[in-house]
Amino acid sequence: MASVGLLYVGAVLFLNGAMLLGWVEATSAAPLNLFVGVLQVVTPTYLIFTAAGDPAIVLNASGLYLFGFTYLYVAFNLWGKLDGTGLGYFSLFVAVCAVAYSVLNFVRLGDPVFGVIWLYWAFLWALFYALLGREAGRLGRYTGAVAAIQGWVTGAIPAFVLLNGWWGFAPGWTAIGLAAFGIVVFAALYPRLTRPSADTTPPTERTPQDRGAAVGT
Repeated sequence: MASVGLLYVGAVLFLNGAMLLGWVEATSAAPLNLFVGVLQVVTPTYLIFTAAGDPAIVLNASGLYLFGFTYLYVAFNLWGKLDGTGLGYFSLFVAVCAVAYSVLNFVRLGDPVFGVIWLYWAFLWALFYALLGREAGRLGRYTGAVAAIQGWVTGAIPAFVLLNGWWGFAPGWTAIGLAAFGIVVFAALYPRLTRPSADTTPPTERTPQDRGAAVGT
């Protein structure tokens, strides 16, 4: 069930990344954020209630709420045209928690691949904090590109791997490859997408209200 939710996390991250890049009009992204936000609240609630006290299941399910509340927050910001600072500081909270979940996946759950994926999410939500909480508008297109890529790398592709029962193949090498991919790609994109130009600000960043729409994760 969590794997299905992960697939749609990938979808909404890709959509919100496209929104930040200026490819998608802001309010048109609200419905998917609402749908996935509800899914990511219902799913962990079900998993926790049916876990029979299994601490590993409860631990994994608890992290899903961070995403569910983020997407619901985005949907309300989009429809209500709210200022983005509240969402930005919530994103800071999520980024810190994501680092903790990464450590737990490495140390307690023995899953280095998801340990790296949680670090991906920590980086992305830190960007959301910088963009919305600190109003670092020059990061808009870069954050959008990171979100769109992570939609596939941390959402859709792992979901299909899990759904097909392929998870756990060479986890150490997979984690190393995933970490190397993130470092190389995101470092290469940074100078290209933060370079000032005549008008690099996508439509979704041109007002404080629209900046409040600018998250996915």
